[in-house]
Amino acid sequence: MGIKILKGFILGLLANATGTFLYVYFFSDKQFEYVVEKGIEQGFMGSLIGLGALLNVLLFFFFLTGRIGKFRKPVQPYEARGVIMATILAAFVVLYFEF
Repeated sequence: MGIKILKGFILGLLANATGTFLYVYFFSDKQFEYVVEKGIEQGFMGSLIGLGALLNVLLFFFFLTGRIGKFRKPVQPYEARGVIMATILAAFVVLYFEF
């Protein structure tokens, strides 16, 4: 049980980081490192992390849905709990950067 929650937590962190990277990649013409530096400097890093957390919603429902198209899989509630924990951690990080 603990390993499953840890798996969901790590996947949630990776989804958040991937979402942040994809947002910067598609909606900015600058390099990722430059945007992160300016985000910390100018105070919009929390917003970037918050937008990156949108992928956690998809991951959460992926774990809780038993059917994806014609493919059936078992519901994975412990992994979904780990994703929620990663989302809560992202919320605290956003609070840190915003205030």
